[in-house]
Amino acid sequence: MTKVDYKKEFKQFYMPKTVPELVDVPNMMFFMVDGSGDPNGEEFTRAIEALYSLSYAVRMSYKSEDVPEGYYEYTVFPLEGVWDLIDRTKPPTDKSNLKYTMMIRQPDFVTEQWFQRFLEQTKRKKPNRFLEKVRFESLEEGICCQMMHIGSFDDEPISFARMEAYCEENGFTRVSKIHREIYLSDLRRTKMEKLKTVLRFHVEKS
Repeated sequence: MTKVDYKKEFKQFYMPKTVPELVDVPNMMFFMVDGSGDPNGEEFTRAIEALYSLSYAVRMSYKSEDVPEGYYEYTVFPLEGVWDLIDRTKPPTDKSNLKYTMMIRQPDFVTEQWFQRFLEQTKRKKPNRFLEKVRFESLEEGICCQMMHIGSFDDEPISFARMEAYCEENGFTRVSKIHREIYLSDLRRTKMEKLKTVLRFHVEKS
């Protein structure tokens, strides 16, 4: 059986070019958890750990006696985050004012029933209070503008400005300041100037 690699099978959503483009993002299923505050804090770290431990429980389930029907080998999808501000009057540089939904996409053989099984299993093996907050939901983004951002997260406004200019030139308008980030680099092993992050936001025809 061929291993499903998201970078190849779903290249249009995870490996865009370093220039803005429009993309129609279909319905996908995710493990999600909500939070707020500085992402450099312990709460954010624990929330991410919950998502990964649950996602790897699914990935490694082929080694168990109870394998999901339709299971196939795949690469675990990358971490994603939808970002917004608690108080819109404050600048986006105030990280304590951030609110987010972090998520990891799941393969299509995962059902609500299997989610509950994996959740109980993970609670026993890797206790984490944020597992209580994880939910399994679908999300359909629709028409968006996206591009690959290379470099520091602090430089993202430059890429967002390019994206907004591209939209204006092509007859589209950014719907809101809410945006999505997809993290393709390992922060522990990648130099800041080489980080790869997919940036995406909703648009509508002007």
